[in-house]
Amino acid sequence: MPGVTNDRLLDATPLADLMPWSVAPLRLGRTWPLAPDAASLKARWDAFTAAEPPRRQTLLEPTRSRTLHTAAAQLPGQGGGTEPLVHADGPCPDPVRVLHGPFDEQWLIPDQRLIDAARPELWRVADERQLFLVEQGYVPGAGGLAVLASGVLPEGRSPAGRPGRIRPLYRRPQGREPNVTPGLLDHLAGRYGRPVDADELFAWVLAVAERDDRGGVRVALPHDIDLWDHGVGLGRRVLWLQLRGAGSERPKLPGGRRPYVRAPLPARPTELRYDPDEEALLIGTGRVSPVPAAAWDFQVSGVRVLEQWFARRTAPAEPGTLAALRPSAWPQPWTSELLELVTVLALLAELRPAQDDVRRRLDGDRLLGGARLREAGVLPVPSAARRPASVLGHQEEGPGGQFAFL
Repeated sequence: MPGVTNDRLLDATPLADLMPWSVAPLRLGRTWPLAPDAASLKARWDAFTAAEPPRRQTLLEPTRSRTLHTAAAQLPGQGGGTEPLVHADGPCPDPVRVLHGPFDEQWLIPDQRLIDAARPELWRVADERQLFLVEQGYVPGAGGLAVLASGVLPEGRSPAGRPGRIRPLYRRPQGREPNVTPGLLDHLAGRYGRPVDADELFAWVLAVAERDDRGGVRVALPHDIDLWDHGVGLGRRVLWLQLRGAGSERPKLPGGRRPYVRAPLPARPTELRYDPDEEALLIGTGRVSPVPAAAWDFQVSGVRVLEQWFARRTAPAEPGTLAALRPSAWPQPWTSELLELVTVLALLAELRPAQDDVRRRLDGDRLLGGARLREAGVLPVPSAARRPASVLGHQEEGPGGQFAFL
């Protein structure tokens, strides 16, 4: 099979045939409605709405999709106005948390007038029950994670390579109608002799998903229930780490190796380096340790996660733009986020050998590949399963205050 590099992937199933409904990444069109802190977004909005139309036009950074006069509906579940931006005033719509690239949660102004392609179908199903599987950008030879999980709405863009798709776990709000090929969970339940739910499949994908040499994401399904249970348990650990824990319990490195700030970070750091001998992250004159080498070297799509996270908070912005409105000094919450990120990356790196072991065991295991799924009538995927479900009874405000039912 073209694009497949080994026997396991030859029998593996494309992720698109397991979780068939997917959405393209968001396309913001401008950077200033997104920031690592919510206060900057409110300051940017205030500066934007205080400007006269000629200056406001420049500040918007218009595109073919969005100008001061573009009509746009309210995003599902969000507030904000729907009049053209030339007339916009009042307070900033409440910023929402989004995933901006691997392991980088930031804040976004949820206003469709500011976003070239906001993907409303994702916003309609985003709630406290939803999980998103985000295919990572494909870079030939880069290796690394094929997919990441998110509990907040992901932007879906990649720091490098061709971005993949966003796959919600559920097709409807409140955890209704799993985004799983019809009949697949029943087929797995019949094979394994017990019920199998969508959460298990989600965890299994996180544990074993791989790229083929054309950038597609493929998932090998085992015949053996013991291997399935082991992989699901591993995937649940991966999910817990990628969501930064749950409730009051947060990820911690074992043996008291918690990273600490050993020297205060400067107000405006511009440089990030790593000292492997001291296991120290050097942030200007600041110092954080211990930082395991595996955390520093953790890459997604060929890009080092810690370097990308730091750059998105310190890269200079063009003077006079709204993006230049940002904290005048490094905020303390960013330090807390950095320490947590170091911990998460180190713990995820520790799981890689166990994930590789499951994949090796899949090489010798009789797989439930595409041929068997076709014999069972699970494949091909019905075309309706690849389209978003109808979300009825949710009133949304359209351009100019009109209402529509979707």
